[in-house]
Amino acid sequence: MINVLGRILGQARKDGWGSVAAKVLQRTAGKALENLAFTEPTLPVRPEDIVDFDVLCAAGNPRPRTGSLDVGWVCTPPGPGSGGHTTFFRMVQGMADRGHRCTLFLYDRNSDDVSRHTSTIRQFWPDLDAHVRSVTEGFEGMDAVVASSWPTAYAAAARRGPDIHSFYFIQDYEPYFYPRGTLYWLAENSYRLGFTNIGLGEMITAVMKAETGQEPAASVPFACDTATYRLLETKDGKNTRQGVVYYAKRAVDRRGYLLAKLALEQFHAMHPEQEIHVYGDRISGWSIPVHNHGNLSPAALNELYNRTITGLAISFTNISLVPEELLAAGNVPVLNESPFAAQVLSDPDVLWSPAIPRRLAETLAEAVEAPDISGRAARIAQRQRLDWSASRECFAAVLESVCAKEPGSPRLS
Repeated sequence: MINVLGRILGQARKDGWGSVAAKVLQRTAGKALENLAFTEPTLPVRPEDIVDFDVLCAAGNPRPRTGSLDVGWVCTPPGPGSGGHTTFFRMVQGMADRGHRCTLFLYDRNSDDVSRHTSTIRQFWPDLDAHVRSVTEGFEGMDAVVASSWPTAYAAAARRGPDIHSFYFIQDYEPYFYPRGTLYWLAENSYRLGFTNIGLGEMITAVMKAETGQEPAASVPFACDTATYRLLETKDGKNTRQGVVYYAKRAVDRRGYLLAKLALEQFHAMHPEQEIHVYGDRISGWSIPVHNHGNLSPAALNELYNRTITGLAISFTNISLVPEELLAAGNVPVLNESPFAAQVLSDPDVLWSPAIPRRLAETLAEAVEAPDISGRAARIAQRQRLDWSASRECFAAVLESVCAKEPGSPRLS
């Protein structure tokens, strides 16, 4: 220790304390970067659930079930505003409305205690008619089980019995969430675990066929909550829309947060008079002023959509809920050009742009510079849109049909 202090004092007398401090900072930063570079990726599935694939793929030969069913729905713990959970819970409620008994089985990588997650579900999805349990309690008494993501597919496959009908509701092609490697491979293999795969929208069918050579057994249509998202009447009968709205998910790169930040900063330079509203994640460190709204209830979100002219909705995989909801509220969505989104959304009022900050900013500017913004909003909102009730009915019909089949019957085409 004394020798080290002596060398530091000698270096300081020679080069000054500023030089010593700079070298210490450089070494500290270098060590931090070294540690960061070797940080292991997080495994979102319990290691014991990745067992022999022959075991996982053995779906059994369940007996047919008709009438009222006990259905287990496996999902990760939801956070407020989660679009994927919201869509999944719509399918749950659709089955409950048809007289089936539904139980959510939460798959928490780190805990079996579901109490705090139950509180979140009851607060943010108060109308959901389902019991809540931990997946580690097992599926005894269930006629069918439905997985909702690749980690939950492994959890369900590792715990299902040979007499349980198993389904997998696929909302996105999840291998695309990762670079090629272990997690990509695990996600891709989740589609081969012996479930009846049900895709959401046309994108899932096309991509699964191209990437894996197989298609989902069935598909349900992408839709919109038309009861919540709609054009609101103004007190004076005039539409006073102003500004842009953006849904921020900083940790979800497929939703293009960094690209959106750059685009909105350039848009602000073009139209500094237009307010920029951000909801979802609270953001900081931007070079422009924004209105941070955080998580909003669906009703409050519809009001925000009605106040603004256009919304930025970037996605590099399957489309999000946002574009359809914007349209239903008379708001003009600006989307990055994507063959995935184009397979699902063909509305003529969507504005498409190359995924380049300047081009996205120019497209947002086009939206706010258009004449008769009020008239355009009314026209957009009046167009008929498919409601989620149709998707729920489709999903329920598939599940009931498969559960009623005799062992050895052909699968759905």
